[in-house]
Amino acid sequence: MSELRVDGYIVLTDRRYTETDEWVKLEGDIAVVGITDYAQKKLRDIVGVELPEKGRRVKKGEAVASIESVKAAADVYAPLDGEIIEVNERLYEEPELLNREPYEAWMFKMRVDDPSQYEKLLTPEQYAEHIRARESK
Repeated sequence: MSELRVDGYIVLTDRRYTETDEWVKLEGDIAVVGITDYAQKKLRDIVGVELPEKGRRVKKGEAVASIESVKAAADVYAPLDGEIIEVNERLYEEPELLNREPYEAWMFKMRVDDPSQYEKLLTPEQYAEHIRARESK
């Protein structure tokens, strides 16, 4: 799996990204969603998660989950329109997986209403540029 490195952050090239630091990997009409390396490093020590309910219909941009860290709490947003079909229940017991393995420790999976929405998400290169712009402020 190839990756980009931006100011010490890893951006994998096999998925798309949101401006709110979620990653999305599309497998047919199923989107696997997690938080980026950038997000987990900004949050630092993650101590808890609140995941969405299975069966919940969500709209792109809607807050659907939250992450608690020692430092702050952060919302996680739906990157696409669709239905939550699975959540990573392991995160309830081991929320720190989001720190250790941000690109393996997915948060939820959703059945996407319109897979073409995926093409409108940030490419790895665009997300890397988004990080660069934020880090230079």
